[in-house]
Amino acid sequence: MARNVVISGGGTGIGLAAARAFASDGDRVLLLGRRAEVLEKAEVPGALTYAADLSDPGAVRGVARFVADELGTVDVLVNSAGGAGNLEPAAGSEDVLDAVAHTWTVNFRLNVLTATLLTEALRERLASPGGRVLFLSSIAAYRGSGSGAYAGSKAALHPYAFDLARELGPRGITVNVVAPGYVEDTGFFGDAMNPARRERLIAETSTGRAGTPGDIAETLHWLASHGAGHITAQVIQVNGGAERGH
Repeated sequence: MARNVVISGGGTGIGLAAARAFASDGDRVLLLGRRAEVLEKAEVPGALTYAADLSDPGAVRGVARFVADELGTVDVLVNSAGGAGNLEPAAGSEDVLDAVAHTWTVNFRLNVLTATLLTEALRERLASPGGRVLFLSSIAAYRGSGSGAYAGSKAALHPYAFDLARELGPRGITVNVVAPGYVEDTGFFGDAMNPARRERLIAETSTGRAGTPGDIAETLHWLASHGAGHITAQVIQVNGGAERGH
């Protein structure tokens, strides 16, 4: 039976790969993101799109109304929206403390508020039983990344997911987190990646290669399956063993 799947950050990278994986099963997919033009260009058969800033409570209320009208029940919620703030305006100040406050605030908004607001807005619409809630964390939550703000904001999703798993478990809903490592073919690294850094990140893996959006999408797809119904409150590492160190 086709399911209703809501994916934030669904227009690019991991979110888009996940959307295609669910759509290939015949599931009905709703893509969420801030940029309408990006969502409209996403090649996902039969997908609905809705542009909104998911860190804005008012905008998320609009998403909730759209979901109520178009889908009704949400079988799978994938919180893939996020980032390190590379596309955000600069602090506008040369003061060190202003810059720190700006960076941490931006990362909290991009990675925590987008996930928590959307989840809370849709939690009563989650299929009971059988609903699935999934969050995208990062290897940075365990190892740092050179940006404590990004790593800290991703790590904040873990206790939220664990608490949510306890609360929603009696309804037959599972909640899990996926923590990717270095994933190529996404816009996350922007222009910051260079050959030497890429080589170093790949060398940290046991598999000897970079991750792909498909690697993460297939893990999300499996965690949303009936076969993963007794797995909840877990953080699944998908980083080729890099989190263990080399």
